[in-house]
Amino acid sequence: MLIDTAEFICSSPNFKTCPNSEGPEFAFIGRSNVGKSSLINFLLNRKNLAKVSQNPGKTRMVNHFHVNNKWFLVDLPGYGYAKLPLRERERLETLIYQYLSKRKNLEHTFMLIDSRLNPQPADIRFMTWMVSHQNSFSILFTKSDKLTKNRLAQNLHHYKQVLMEFNFYPDQVIPVSVITRTGKDEILKTIESVLNSRS
Repeated sequence: MLIDTAEFICSSPNFKTCPNSEGPEFAFIGRSNVGKSSLINFLLNRKNLAKVSQNPGKTRMVNHFHVNNKWFLVDLPGYGYAKLPLRERERLETLIYQYLSKRKNLEHTFMLIDSRLNPQPADIRFMTWMVSHQNSFSILFTKSDKLTKNRLAQNLHHYKQVLMEFNFYPDQVIPVSVITRTGKDEILKTIESVLNSRS
C-alpha cells in the first residue's frame, strides 16, 4: 500500500463527538511516551501531522486522520500515565474504552509497546480487556533500533512467552523503528489485508 494523501480531520474530547463516518478505522494506542506520534508520522510520510512531544500524556483526545480518502487512522490517548490528575485519567480511560467497545467501524487496533521493557502491568491490563472484548489487535514493538539484534530477539521471545501464559494471541507482533525505518510495510500490509477482506 502506498500513502498518497493523509489529512487531519478532527480531535474529539469524548466518544459522542467522534466523526459521523462509516469509513474503516485503524486505532493506534500505547502507554504514554511509547513513540506513537513519531510512528504515525513515519507511517503516513508526514513530519508533523501527529504532534510529537517529549512530555508524556500529550494526546488527550481521539484524533482522526483520513488516509488515501479511503480509511481512517485513529490516534488514541495513551494509558498508564500516573502523573495526570485522577479525574483526567478517569476521563481518558472512559474515552478510550468507549471508543474501543462502541465504535462500529473500528476494524483493527495496533498496540504499541516499548521493546526495551519487560511486560508492564498497564499493558497486561489493556490486553486483558482487548481479549475479553474480542477486539482484533496487533502489537508493535517500538524503538527496536535501541537494541542489538540478539537482544531484540530475546525480548520478543520473552514477550511472546508472556502472551501465551495469559492466553493473549495478537494477530501479529511487529518490531518497528522510525530511525531504521522498519516495520512500516508490515503495518500497511495488515491494514491493506483488512480493507481487502471488507470488499
